[in-house]
Amino acid sequence: MPSDVSSPPSPPMAVERGERRSRAGGDNPSMDFRKLLVPIVALVLIGLSWRSFGWSGVALVVSGLVLVLLLQFNRAMQVLRRAADQPVGSVGSAVMLNAKLKPRATLMHVVALTRAIGELRTPKDTQPEIFRWTDPGGSRVDATFVNGRLTEWSMFRPPSAEQAEAAAGIGEQPAPAQAPRPPA
Repeated sequence: MPSDVSSPPSPPMAVERGERRSRAGGDNPSMDFRKLLVPIVALVLIGLSWRSFGWSGVALVVSGLVLVLLLQFNRAMQVLRRAADQPVGSVGSAVMLNAKLKPRATLMHVVALTRAIGELRTPKDTQPEIFRWTDPGGSRVDATFVNGRLTEWSMFRPPSAEQAEAAAGIGEQPAPAQAPRPPA
């Protein structure tokens, strides 16, 4: 059997009693056409508007492009303004964050979901970037971003008091025997 034959994908790995999700495989930064697609579409629109309507068409299309850029900038500032009011790496509920995360979501989208900037767990300016968000109960979500896109995440929930007692061998005390009721 040749060594380059791939085996079937293994099930997601469990991390510290948590779950790991990874669905965005096959990311190739050199094949990211979106970086080229937007400027090409903008230039085509400007060229078509020039050909059809002259300078007034160019002014209209450029105004529309500037409007879109200002809307994007405004959204980024709003997300960062909300995140500035929260402690770094905090989230209301890690379980809800885990349920809402989607593969290939941008870091800005995740910051908007959590309303807090994640705690950076890797050295600055290295790929992949790993951010952590923790809720007040101690549950946490670790998210891995490659080129600003979410590729995988894992959730950890600390054991509850009952689970900790069961692990320590302390079971529930037997209920006291019920006293006979007087006849009614």
